[in-house]
Amino acid sequence: MASIVSSRQPPSHHSDSHSSDSDSDSDSATTAPKPLHHTDFSNTIFRSYIEISGLESPDLTKIRSFLTSSRSGALSCLICLERIRPTDPTWSCTSRCFAVFHLLCIQSWARQSSDLSSLRAAARGADDRCSNWNCPKCRIEFPKSLIPKTYTCFCGKIENPIHDPWVLPHSCGEICNRSLKYDCGHRCLLLCHPGPCPACPKLVKARCFCGGVEDVKRCGFKEFSCNKTCSKLLDCKAHCCVEICHDGRCPPCRARGIYKCNCGKLQQEKECFERDFRCEIPCEKLLECGKHVCGKGCHEGECGGCPLQGKRTCPCGKRVFEGMACDVVVPSCGGTCDKKLQCGIHRCPERCHRGPCVETCRIVVTKSCKCGSLKKQVPCYQDVVCERKCQQVRDCGRHACKRRCCDGDCPPCSEICDKKLRCKNHKCPSPCHRGACAPCPVMVTISCFCGETHFEVPCGTEKEQKPPKCSKRCHITPLCRHKSITKPHKCHYGACPPCRLVCDEEYPCGHKCKLRCHGPIPPANPEFTLRPKKKKQNLLKDSTPGSACPPCSELVWRPCVGEHIGAERMMVCSNKARFSCDNYCGNLLPCGNHFCTKICHDVKIQCEECNLPCQRERKPLCPHSCPLPCHHDECPPCKVLIKRACHCGTMVHVFECLYYNTLSETEQIAARSCGGPCHRKLPNCPHLCPEICHLGQCPSPEKCSKKVVVRCKCQTVKKEWSCQQVQAAYHSTGRDPKDITRNQFGIGLLSCNSECKSKVKADEPDLHLRKSIIPEKKEPDVENYVRKRKRRKDKVQHDHQVSTFQVNLL
Repeated sequence: MASIVSSRQPPSHHSDSHSSDSDSDSDSATTAPKPLHHTDFSNTIFRSYIEISGLESPDLTKIRSFLTSSRSGALSCLICLERIRPTDPTWSCTSRCFAVFHLLCIQSWARQSSDLSSLRAAARGADDRCSNWNCPKCRIEFPKSLIPKTYTCFCGKIENPIHDPWVLPHSCGEICNRSLKYDCGHRCLLLCHPGPCPACPKLVKARCFCGGVEDVKRCGFKEFSCNKTCSKLLDCKAHCCVEICHDGRCPPCRARGIYKCNCGKLQQEKECFERDFRCEIPCEKLLECGKHVCGKGCHEGECGGCPLQGKRTCPCGKRVFEGMACDVVVPSCGGTCDKKLQCGIHRCPERCHRGPCVETCRIVVTKSCKCGSLKKQVPCYQDVVCERKCQQVRDCGRHACKRRCCDGDCPPCSEICDKKLRCKNHKCPSPCHRGACAPCPVMVTISCFCGETHFEVPCGTEKEQKPPKCSKRCHITPLCRHKSITKPHKCHYGACPPCRLVCDEEYPCGHKCKLRCHGPIPPANPEFTLRPKKKKQNLLKDSTPGSACPPCSELVWRPCVGEHIGAERMMVCSNKARFSCDNYCGNLLPCGNHFCTKICHDVKIQCEECNLPCQRERKPLCPHSCPLPCHHDECPPCKVLIKRACHCGTMVHVFECLYYNTLSETEQIAARSCGGPCHRKLPNCPHLCPEICHLGQCPSPEKCSKKVVVRCKCQTVKKEWSCQQVQAAYHSTGRDPKDITRNQFGIGLLSCNSECKSKVKADEPDLHLRKSIIPEKKEPDVENYVRKRKRRKDKVQHDHQVSTFQVNLL
């Protein structure tokens, strides 16, 4: 009982509830309290059975159908076609169909049916105490004494069960405890339930059909096959059954052999069960009389005595002859035959004769018709039938008999009732009758889309029903990219629920779509309907193609058209618009030397052309600029002629720039030398350098060995000294030879003598008269001043003047 008690606890929160109960009760919400929703009780009802049997019996299918219809709010009364509420008193048929009806409806139905049956019995003079009534669905007959009077639970133990929201409606919630079928001695272990009790789940010892194997089986399934050879002795008592262990009688023996017929004249190959057969050869053995032969066919045993021996009678049977031989023909007695004819009233008027009497009685008699309205003389074998139609109303109370010459016992009405039944879909197929028509026998199956979960409802109530909730998975494969990871859903009508995962489709840019999945949708199942339109069934429904992902909405840093560093902007990824940062382009021009000075532009567009002269340093290093416009390749070799004076400045050399610059420093020094004397003035004396043209300062200028005329101050006394002596003399007096002019070099180094004094005195007056003559600066003639270039132009124009001789020639 522990499992039974635990099964009555409140159900868990994840169990399904009857949504249809609340919907159908909405019309009565104002008059009665709204009933609580009912839970799926199938697990609790079958718990005890499954714990013992370990499996679900096929007999549970009908119970589950009742529970499914109850859970879906589809349990309807077959008589009134109204929904059976959990609080309504009910009655269920326990014989065959186990249908559930309203108690008041079945009581009214039973009384009407039994009263009508009594009236029919009274009209025919039968005993009205044996009036019965039928179940509206399975038509099983019940006596009038079994008209239901009380409201009981399904198992019948409790009257007027109290409605409990945690217990199956119309159930007591206790163990069913009804006797199981086959009277096995066990009782039903399920909780009080509608429908038939399942097979007994108890374990018992049982033998297989052939009795060769004993095993422990469920009591409800104790008849089993061992799957071995049956080996039972067959009816032939010679062979054993070679079939697999089976139920029922063994099949006929199929062993073939050669067998004789009953008379032994013919041998044939037959199967064992056909070994007793008769041939078609007549027996023709002489009988005991020795005069006649056996007229029987093939038979076994003795032929028997002659049938013509013993007492013999004439053909009509009135005269008996004894001791007459079997081969003598019995004579006729000569009297009237007097055998009864087929009419059973008159006798044969012919003389005693062999063979049968006449078939039809031709004696003329006066006969009346069945209804008694006509009398007529006719031969005995003929019946008199008048043309009068019976106007008596039949049992149905609607139609007249209209049978010709009716004897008053009118047959039941042969017309079809054809009244529209309560279901409004069908007409009554029964013969015309009194009282209410029987309920529509059609049961409409309402199932989920896959058909695994279904229940039956009476015809006429299907319009108010909803499809049952199916726990099976939907077999429609999603078409979006999430079909491998999408969450499965239950069986349903209509379209599958949309995929709620993120699309996550990758854009060409590398980002992924962040919207909800918008991939293709499989074709929707048809909506729930009991009468699908045939024309639309043939139409093939295509899947709905998915919509394309919207443009990428990610924000990315995008550079300007010139791809400058630090000029990025935050933009939507799908926005392909380009922008200029208004800076200079700055890209290196094709020349490879300068940069583009245009405003930021697309790097695919060619930058400006460089119009500057080439400013690259030439190699080898050269002071001359490249004559070509700015270019990318190496500059051409410099062919410019350059002038370079020799070291002493005497002459000028002309070189090609490339040649001169390719020389080494020592080679350049050697190339610039003129090869002659230096001719540069020495720094300490007015003489020229006596060395060969050289670079740099003249060597040892203080060792000049040239002769210098040395004079006194008055230049009267003079001598010749070497230049070295003169420089030494200047140094000795504290004077620098460099400060001495060329005209005064050597003057004043000698002292004056007596001659110098007299000469000085005589010359002083002349010396005072001498003045320095300052040359006058010649001012240019402004009026007559003409630039040199203009003078040349005027000269050219003058040269091109046309002479008088040329004019005359023209």
